Amino acid sequence: MPDTGLVLGIETSCDETAAAVIERDGTIRANVVSSQADLHARYGGVVPEVASRRHLELVTPVLREALAAAEAKLDDIARVGVTQGPGLVGALLVGLSAAKSLAWARHLELAPVDHLHGHVASLFLRPDPLEPPFLCLLASGGHTLLLDIQDHAGFTVLGTTLDDAAGEAFDKGARLLGLGYPGGAELDRLARAGDASAYSFPRARVPGLDFSFSGVKTALLYAVRDLPPAELERRRADLAASYQRALVGALVDRTREAAERTAARRVAIVGGVAANSELRAALPEAAAAAPALCTDNAAMIASAARFVVPVSYPHYLALDAYASAA
Repeated sequence: MPDTGLVLGIETSCDETAAAVIERDGTIRANVVSSQADLHARYGGVVPEVASRRHLELVTPVLREALAAAEAKLDDIARVGVTQGPGLVGALLVGLSAAKSLAWARHLELAPVDHLHGHVASLFLRPDPLEPPFLCLLASGGHTLLLDIQDHAGFTVLGTTLDDAAGEAFDKGARLLGLGYPGGAELDRLARAGDASAYSFPRARVPGLDFSFSGVKTALLYAVRDLPPAELERRRADLAASYQRALVGALVDRTREAAERTAARRVAIVGGVAANSELRAALPEAAAAAPALCTDNAAMIASAARFVVPVSYPHYLALDAYASAA
């Protein structure tokens, strides 16, 4: 990174249009997120084409708001960081095109950021940056990974999910319980009023350090299907608590197993599921970003951009987005 100047981050990988401005040391000057959750709620999930079109409408206003909140001008920006992937390709291309345009117009360098690296880099932001090495559980709507973090620049994957991501399992469970979309946070709230021992949902044991959540999701489907409507209403909180306990238990068991295998001295949790109250309580020793930095945001992308080898002007014009992690 240049010795002076700010980092502008842009994130449009799914259904949040986000822009942030941070200082070279990781101090957040502005972090603006415009969520499309209400727009997609009627469909029960994110519609890629709808998300892309909404990003087009929001990206310029969000960028302007972030610069204004940071009390900064484009002249103050030294580097532009943007999510290149993984994510919804149409959505990613909106942010990538905006970043290319800004960087090209100002002759700035551009840092293409992997979205997963961004989640890890949320831990490197002030006021309490975490220094590597550490073991990291990344659990979000699209990914569930155990990562070995040896430096700021990247990670090594130790384990992943064989089917659903943990966040997806939370959202699908919430939908089965009639909690709407996105339902992870609502399921967390409902679970606090329930008895987590009321139902015994399975925790898959798969080889290595991988995860599997399709079985517990199917078990909840059967439990809901077999209850009469009145009984379902009465037991909804118990179902939520028991289901959440199974999901969190699987995450915690695997994380502790990975920490033991790798002799990790520190553990961290990132991603949208890291905002879950039971997960945080079950891993009290784990470092975690503030809840606002767990879900998709641009401050984490700007943070990662500090440690990515940038592409110089104008060579980044040839960059493309990618949908899936390598």
